[in-house]
Amino acid sequence: MSLLPALTGSFSTPAVDNPTVAMMEAAYAHHGIDARYVNCDVAAADLPDAVRGATAMGWIGFNCSLPHKVAVIELLDELAESARLIGAVNCAVRGDGGWIGENTDGQGFLGSLRILTEPAGQRVLILGAGGAARAIAVELALAGAAELWVANRNLAKAAEIADLVNAETSSTCTAVEWRQELTVPASANVVVNATSLGLPGSGVVPLSFDVIPMGLVVCDVIPNPPDTEFLQRARQAGARTLDGRGMLLNQGAINIQLWTGVDPDREVMGRALDQAIAG
Repeated sequence: MSLLPALTGSFSTPAVDNPTVAMMEAAYAHHGIDARYVNCDVAAADLPDAVRGATAMGWIGFNCSLPHKVAVIELLDELAESARLIGAVNCAVRGDGGWIGENTDGQGFLGSLRILTEPAGQRVLILGAGGAARAIAVELALAGAAELWVANRNLAKAAEIADLVNAETSSTCTAVEWRQELTVPASANVVVNATSLGLPGSGVVPLSFDVIPMGLVVCDVIPNPPDTEFLQRARQAGARTLDGRGMLLNQGAINIQLWTGVDPDREVMGRALDQAIAG
């Protein structure tokens, strides 16, 4: 490690429980990449200053998590095709012309989902309509999902995602108003919690598991804690569950490749991630 390593990091809030830094720095060390990853708690109002600071300090890339994935777009110079289509950015890459916005969330989710089931032909209920939900919906549709429902308290935000999926892909997508406890559609194969509900102190995800379709796969995008109350309830009801660890691990590996050109060892990253979460 030199005295002036390349800088990368993450902007989110709350950031105290974000274990990304552990797996990213483990990958840098394992591959001899002269870089550091800095986890930063950045309030919504301070995001423009954070991006300007990264620019001034010569950062080569940064991640954006809740609640910045959509707001960061206007602070960047260019969007990659995936980010343009999804309408959200979770990864910024320093290019010759400035910051290029990428979206690796959906790709990371698909890599994790394929452990349990292939996305093609699936019928999926997505809870939430933020940046992660948009990425997951678009990538599922592009991967051949048959039908999607996007549920959100603000129906207009859910409708934006549905309109995007219906216009740009061959999948069918429907917006659902989520103002009270939902039930899982009888024809659903997969449920994805793409909200921040499930983080400590954030409240319970208002979805009933009293009656669920046979073979249902229930996913949460929250990596820490990995076994959320939402997943515990789903398992008790007989569903197979998938936590947010795999999504975080896969998108982190893709981010490193975008920033450095190195395809990192996911086993090394996974061990460091597990240790950070356990700690």
